[in-house]
Amino acid sequence: MNILFVVTYVPSVVRTRSYNLIRQLTARGHRVTLATVWSSEREFGELEAVKGICHQVHAVHVSKRQSLLNCMRALPSAEPLQAAYSWSPELRSLIDTLLPQADVVHVEHLRGARYGRHCLSSLRNSTVPVVWDSVDCISYLFEQAARSRHDRAGRLVNLFELPRTRRYEGALWREFDHVVISSDADKAAIMALGSGDERLLSVLPNGVDVDFFSPRPDPRESRTLIFSGKMSYHANVSAVTHLLTDIMPIVWRSLPDTRLLIVGKDPPRSLQTLAARFGSLVTVTGTVDDVRPYLCRATAAVVPLVYGAGSQFKVLEAMACATPVVATPRAVGALAVRSGREVLVAEDPVAFARAVIGLLGNQTAQHEIGEAGRRYVEKHHRWDQIAVHLEGVYRQAAAKRRPQPARASA
Repeated sequence: MNILFVVTYVPSVVRTRSYNLIRQLTARGHRVTLATVWSSEREFGELEAVKGICHQVHAVHVSKRQSLLNCMRALPSAEPLQAAYSWSPELRSLIDTLLPQADVVHVEHLRGARYGRHCLSSLRNSTVPVVWDSVDCISYLFEQAARSRHDRAGRLVNLFELPRTRRYEGALWREFDHVVISSDADKAAIMALGSGDERLLSVLPNGVDVDFFSPRPDPRESRTLIFSGKMSYHANVSAVTHLLTDIMPIVWRSLPDTRLLIVGKDPPRSLQTLAARFGSLVTVTGTVDDVRPYLCRATAAVVPLVYGAGSQFKVLEAMACATPVVATPRAVGALAVRSGREVLVAEDPVAFARAVIGLLGNQTAQHEIGEAGRRYVEKHHRWDQIAVHLEGVYRQAAAKRRPQPARASA
């Protein structure tokens, strides 16, 4: 199968959903052609790695300035800023040259939806299906963020975007030949935005590379917690702010030598300033070459998400490393895990802190929960299994496009 994969950032081991879907589809014998944009020298450098897992890679430059201009042009319209952010007429023209060779078109995220609509228009009289990977329901995310973000400016942006995004997503999921999304909660949220055929909307969960993320024989550090993720993402900033402000002071009253590692790229200055108040107890790493050593040496991972959408890679990666996880219900709502078995789940700050304190003092529980988490992701979140599911979606979408045989008249 020739798959045209359109994604508005360079897939990588960090931007892992598209990267691993492409990698597994290629391993299963498909020819994947990537059409993408890059905005920084770092992203341009990442193109070399993705060329090794694709049949062809076509990339155009969309600068931050161009993205800002795209958003400014979208302001007077009804289109969400997210949908305009990564638009490039050059990439649209490039996609037109690639469509004749495609058996299926896969478009990822709300930022790619405008390209997806263009493909639908171009392929109106074709049997080539267009599948949209929404990943998350963005209006569901914005609805939570508008209530819970710590920064006032961010809340105002989310409030501005929310009604536009609701209308846009509500229309989008009924237009494509098939839509996939990463969790049941996000599926329910996007369906609530407008009626449509539920059979054309499937949950395609996030996965984890269980060979890349795996336990190590080295001993773990005692009383060391980790929060990992892209630290410029507002939901992660809100989670760490909540962790430092409301949870860790309770932990430190009982276990004053507990250390917290905040591992991830682009932490905002506000977060670094907050972390600095706690001296050597809190380390903010910024960008790291490899998160696995940090996950494997930590006693436990903490994921106190205040809001969020989809299934969390930070949870899956920690579990794959057999690192026990303490999380809020929001962080594990997309997973079929049991509190006290594969993870520990707690909602309010006191309960969360008590769960952390109890785990830090119980090596047996650390081992048992870590091992159970590892078994869970091996069974339910392997990328190779998810790729098989995606192949089925492609076949279903293609069948929808094929002309139906005429019925014989009576």
